[in-house]
Amino acid sequence: MGFGFNGKFLRVDLSKEKLDIEEHDESFYRTYFGGRCVIAYYLLRELKPGIDPLSSENLLIFAPGVITGAPISGSGRNSVGAKSPLSDSYGEAEAGGFFGAELKHAGFDGIIIKGKAKHPVYLWVSDGEAEIRDAKHLWGLDTGDSQEAIRKELGDNMIRTAQIGRAGENLVRFACVIQDLRDSAGRSGMGAVMGSKNLKAVAVRGSMRLKVADPSRLRDCSKWLVENLPSSLHDFGTGAMMTAHVLSGNLPTRNFRDGEFPNPEAISAQTIADTVRVGMAACYACAVRCKKEVKMEEPWKVEPIYGGPEYETLAALGSNCGIDNLKAICKANELCQRYSLDTISTGATIAFAMECFENGLLTSKDTGGMNVSFGDAEAMVNMVEMIANREGIGNILAEGVKRAAVKIGRGAERFAVHVKGEELPMHDPRLKRGLGLGYSVFPTGADHNNNLHDTGTTSLPGLGIFEPVPLEDLGPKKVRLFVYYTNWRVISNSLLMCNFLPWVADVEKLTDIVRAITGWDVSSFELYKLGERSMNMTRAFNVREGFTPEDDWLPPRFFKPQTSGPLSKTAVNPDNLQKAKELYYEMMGWNPATGTPTKAKLAELGIAWVADEIETG
Repeated sequence: MGFGFNGKFLRVDLSKEKLDIEEHDESFYRTYFGGRCVIAYYLLRELKPGIDPLSSENLLIFAPGVITGAPISGSGRNSVGAKSPLSDSYGEAEAGGFFGAELKHAGFDGIIIKGKAKHPVYLWVSDGEAEIRDAKHLWGLDTGDSQEAIRKELGDNMIRTAQIGRAGENLVRFACVIQDLRDSAGRSGMGAVMGSKNLKAVAVRGSMRLKVADPSRLRDCSKWLVENLPSSLHDFGTGAMMTAHVLSGNLPTRNFRDGEFPNPEAISAQTIADTVRVGMAACYACAVRCKKEVKMEEPWKVEPIYGGPEYETLAALGSNCGIDNLKAICKANELCQRYSLDTISTGATIAFAMECFENGLLTSKDTGGMNVSFGDAEAMVNMVEMIANREGIGNILAEGVKRAAVKIGRGAERFAVHVKGEELPMHDPRLKRGLGLGYSVFPTGADHNNNLHDTGTTSLPGLGIFEPVPLEDLGPKKVRLFVYYTNWRVISNSLLMCNFLPWVADVEKLTDIVRAITGWDVSSFELYKLGERSMNMTRAFNVREGFTPEDDWLPPRFFKPQTSGPLSKTAVNPDNLQKAKELYYEMMGWNPATGTPTKAKLAELGIAWVADEIETG
């Protein structure tokens, strides 16, 4: 065993009820580090092209990284990956909390799960050992009740869980994996993959603390971090900029159609703090404590164990549905945590349904008598229940907006705001042009966590970009900034650490942290190449699955201005986007016509074997 990793992966075959341990040497970890790169490695190596993501053939992979579980803020994250049932492309989501660190402390650097159990089961992992246990008594339970039952059954209240609720059990295509009740591996439908395998939960407990190479050096890094933490995250979490987003046009309103939202402060993080917040929680080893805990008794009961809504949720279930009722948003957020629903896709799908209803494509006959209009808070909460249970119109919406639009027909596609089948996060590409390019080309579909936000990043001195690039630019300078930024940013999904912490942008400090944990003499150049490697491997997976440059595109909505507000005269120029996309392919070393990674680029990144996987696919 080295520093920062255990050298062991747990392999689980649910169909055969078989468990094995797979070992890797240090060179494997030095090449892939963890998280995204490890997920892409196994999907490319072991998954047959063209499989149904909800079939037993799909792999479900839990993958921490070499930073996960180390004693420093931001080290509580892990990745969950599979072929996505929402997009049919590469699927991956990250979550914080304690589960990832606990898995490392239990002696494993990841879990690779295949097959399908004959009946509901859960996986119990503890200090180098594992067993498959019956979960028939857990199937149908909300995540809170399920976690409580697992802890009682195993006799330990410190057990950490990654699990699904009824949305995952019902194969809602944007179901997520809930960790520790309040942390969500939200995007790409990983909860549906878990449900398709009859896997209710993974429970972990570990006492094997992770060894780091240079504890003193790591303590110095931790001290620097505490001294440079942004206080706003601890004070409010995310969602404190609602009014500013309205003024810039960045707050999605009524399915990304409109530009005016009259009362943004009603659903802001400040208002949460003043009204329903009862605490701020932290992830493993983290000094930030940015996770909201909310509590309500009326008109809906909301329990603080499920956390509270962050920006993406406040916008998706709030402004994007035309709703300024904070209590309704808090209840809907709690239901998503109970049922294992991605709040972004849930809110976006409900907003899609509301616009269909407004335009007569859905009627009260379709919705069970409900008036599903923008601004109807009670209808929004009811729709969350219907989607999770696949009841009535919820059964169609549970397929995601791309498939739902096809089923509804009559031109409903024009209201379906997605990329590659994944609903957009809550940031408008009419304002953030580089973000729009990222939405288009990212392997999972629209991604905001590792994407360029033009309003926040205009230069990258640590990577040699000193001249600020204007917000409205989408030319070569912006594409270069986008390439450098995203290749650097995505390393967080392989190292696995929190994107909110200042070291992510500080090239030298992040490099120093990796050295302190692993003992490797890594350079910032090596880490940058890790980011490139992950982007090329995930791109190759999508190429093998039949994706083409035509799939790297924004929905038609963004080629027209918002109906009102700051962006009422601003839209994405499709010609500029097309040129930027082709230039991005070239800068990445991909074929400019097909977007396929070249053999030369893959060889340069030390993954020449990926070229063979594409050819044989």
